[in-house]
Amino acid sequence: MDHLPLSSSSGLSRRTLIKSTAATALAATPFISARAQSPAKITVAYPSRSGASWAIWLAKQAGLYEKHGLDVKLEYGVHPVGVAMLVSGQAQMALYGIEPILSAAVRDPSMVITSCSLSKGNFALVAKKELKTMADLKGKRMGIGRVGDQLYVYVLKMLQKHGLTARDVEWVPTGGDVSSRVKMLQVGQLDASLMVAPGYFSLESQGFNVLDHLANYPDIYVSLVNVFKKSWARDNPEAIAKLTMAQAEAVRLFYDDKATAVRTYRAFDPNQSEADISRLYDLYKQRGILDRIPLLEKAAVASSVDIVSNDLPAIKKFDPASIIDMGTVRKLVGEGYFQKLYGAGIAKEEQVKLASSY
Repeated sequence: MDHLPLSSSSGLSRRTLIKSTAATALAATPFISARAQSPAKITVAYPSRSGASWAIWLAKQAGLYEKHGLDVKLEYGVHPVGVAMLVSGQAQMALYGIEPILSAAVRDPSMVITSCSLSKGNFALVAKKELKTMADLKGKRMGIGRVGDQLYVYVLKMLQKHGLTARDVEWVPTGGDVSSRVKMLQVGQLDASLMVAPGYFSLESQGFNVLDHLANYPDIYVSLVNVFKKSWARDNPEAIAKLTMAQAEAVRLFYDDKATAVRTYRAFDPNQSEADISRLYDLYKQRGILDRIPLLEKAAVASSVDIVSNDLPAIKKFDPASIIDMGTVRKLVGEGYFQKLYGAGIAKEEQVKLASSY
């Protein structure tokens, strides 16, 4: 997809944007060769047209990949397309939820995770009009994909936060299609279900209630990671560093410039209204959904292993560290890249992430 022009309403020209996203930091970063080179062609696969893809969308539309000498093509395809593209060599990188990567790695440990874009999910527990609190869910029909899947685990953890157990609700498997759960809520076949934004906004307008948000609980992880083939990563460490920096600068742009973020989202998902994307942006910014320091936390991996083990007990004997390498991000932290990008005030956030991450 071609770049969209950055309008004057955003307050940032292309030149100003690039200067504002840490040109000074890059000059001090030895990952980047001073020698002029042809742009490296890289295909990035991603499985979701949602806010989770905001950073790669912004990096593409704002020219941040180009700035780092990369010619990046973004390819959308629902799971397992992205993993298949990565394994076959059709894609060099996949932006993916960690659970399917862990599942695949048990059988084929040829992939490596190099950074984490987010660790919080922008899900809401939506219920019919008569239900006002989480306690009201006792004895009610809860829509999930199937018992044991990610949706089930997230809902169960939220119920437990309110003193409820798996036995307190009736679990209703609906398959993996979110539209099925929406329809079943609307016709009264479900009493509640976990929905992702902005999809649940229309249900609110119909009188359904949001009882709780997954992002309210920092210990319930929904992790999105950058994944490569180990062989490609070994041969292209500079490209991985450039991809990491382009996405980091896109995250800063996200937090700094709502107009550009909203316009970029609509470019990739024109079916969403500007009003809904604007509201989604506010939720993401308020909750800090996009990670400024893209390190993968050990607790997030442990949580994901527990989820995967429901279907794949062999994961318990697998060492996740064998497919995780945060060396690029740690090197950038050590060289002061993120402090030059965000200012010295991010130092405390860096230390917290360094202590809790791989």
